[in-house]
Amino acid sequence: MAEVERQEMTVREAGKKGGRMVKEKYGSAFFSEIGKKGGRTVAETRGPEFYSRIGKQGGETVKARYGSDYYATIGRKGGFTVKERHGPEYYSQIGKKGGEAVKRPRRKAESTE
Repeated sequence: MAEVERQEMTVREAGKKGGRMVKEKYGSAFFSEIGKKGGRTVAETRGPEFYSRIGKQGGETVKARYGSDYYATIGRKGGFTVKERHGPEYYSQIGKKGGEAVKRPRRKAESTE
């Protein structure tokens, strides 16, 4: 019997291979479903403020790495992409929806003193 030659693979390659196999078996919607389940579990165990805290940490990391002008640059890119996909009238439509929305009272900024 011929010997099968096994190639070594990195942890990253193995994870990628496993992910592809799961996608083939269960479909891509499966990943969305388990992601939502995981998100709900985290919110229940750590509380919704956890997401706020890690979001701020991520924002500060990006700001430190790329500078605050980076947000303006990616915002412009996103705006151009939306305009290409939906057309310029899209902004008028969502603006009208926003104007009709019920206004919520603003939260006061937390003091850092």
